[in-house]
Amino acid sequence: MLPQVSLPLLSVTRKCIFLCALIGGAFSVLSAASDRPNILILSIDDLRPELGCYGATHMVTPAIDKLANESVLFEQAYVQQAVCLPSRISLFTGMRPNSTGVHDLYTKFRETIPNAVTMTQHFGANGYRTYGLGKVYHNEQSSEWTDWINTNSIEGVNGYQNPKTLETIQRLMAEAQAKGLKDKALRQYIKGPAYESADAPDSSYHDGAMTDLAIQALQAHGDEPFFMVVGYKKPHLPFVAPKKYWDLYDFEGIQLPSNYYAPEDAPRIAQMTWGELRSYSGIPAKGPVDDLTARKLIHGYYASVSFVDAQIARLMEALEVAGLADNTIVVLWGDHGFKVGEHAMWCKHTNYEIDARVPFIIKAPSGRYSTGSTQALVELLDLYPTLCDLTGLSTPEQCEGSSLVTLLKDPSAEWDELAYTQYPRWGGVVGYSVKSPEGRYTEWLKDASGEVVAREYYDHQLDPNENTNRASLAAYADIVESLSVAIAKERARCEK
Repeated sequence: MLPQVSLPLLSVTRKCIFLCALIGGAFSVLSAASDRPNILILSIDDLRPELGCYGATHMVTPAIDKLANESVLFEQAYVQQAVCLPSRISLFTGMRPNSTGVHDLYTKFRETIPNAVTMTQHFGANGYRTYGLGKVYHNEQSSEWTDWINTNSIEGVNGYQNPKTLETIQRLMAEAQAKGLKDKALRQYIKGPAYESADAPDSSYHDGAMTDLAIQALQAHGDEPFFMVVGYKKPHLPFVAPKKYWDLYDFEGIQLPSNYYAPEDAPRIAQMTWGELRSYSGIPAKGPVDDLTARKLIHGYYASVSFVDAQIARLMEALEVAGLADNTIVVLWGDHGFKVGEHAMWCKHTNYEIDARVPFIIKAPSGRYSTGSTQALVELLDLYPTLCDLTGLSTPEQCEGSSLVTLLKDPSAEWDELAYTQYPRWGGVVGYSVKSPEGRYTEWLKDASGEVVAREYYDHQLDPNENTNRASLAAYADIVESLSVAIAKERARCEK
């Protein structure tokens, strides 16, 4: 149900917020609803763009690779903030974090932007039956959907690392206290290790059981078009997956990244201490993990990616069997990247390329659209207006991205957009980052005053892994200045 508002539109204090104007009325029929394509969105948590379709060979992902070959592959796609909730709210509202007011894992977007119309609401109001499964919005999910298929109830049967019953937590708490464990050590004991390889069926883990439910929903679906989002939780920590996916990789061949060190001349504020990983047992509270543990973590990450890929294969096959594939737009995206030791860090929570760049694939079912890959710089918030264009719906005024239909028709078409990412740090400082064709510039600003406290520039033509900050070099002064202006202009767009 759309949020109730009085007319004329209520003014709101959040910057850059516009109530979605559903042109012609929320329930106007631009074409027969039954003629519109279905939409299946696959959201994947913490997925790096190091898949076979991106030219890599070290992760086994045949289903994603196959989908990419049938689609347009966006090789340079970027998130708006490299952490789950802000990234997802940005995508599903088409708005930047400064516009949504969501910069952390706790802010409820319905409190900051109560009148925003989510992608789910927009399609639901225009004749689509909306299905949501798994991790989609991250919180506040069930009220947004026609059918919210709650997958939390299946988590109790999953591997050791999944959420435990109250009785189990109480038992572990008693054991930890008996051992004299306190504070962080106690929490690690209750949470358990960061990886698991169990000789168990796929359906005993959340993403496997969730795929079963998604397939059932496809099989039972009626005649109206559907908008379905299947939110896969892996490869997010902990790295738990059935043993057969671990067996796809030779552990002896798994190596640490070549840049297992902090970037030269990078400001301290750009770094992070990967507390997310440190919350698991076997991980030190400070300092690096040992090399053997690091390689086991990388192995677990790879296994988790292959596990999710196998679930996607099942879902895509079910779409074919149900006779829905020819009239379904399929979208695959990762909510942010993930470091497995790069820059001597783990997890996400930075503006570095390894965190900001994500897999992004769109398969349009019409012969009017192309396949192939593009190097155009695109953002995840571009998805909302793109899906509106593909289905003949109006695009809400709140959307701050650009439709990608031009690139879906011709992946080699000219495209002069830049891609912006941001991340907040302590003391009211925010890092605003812009990706250009030549490199990445990040400006760390005191958000209240606009004072610049640090700068970074990484020349991707000379240094694609971002190992040396060149922002202070005279040779890059003009580039730094031009990208600083670009950031200022983009921030000003939200000052209206």
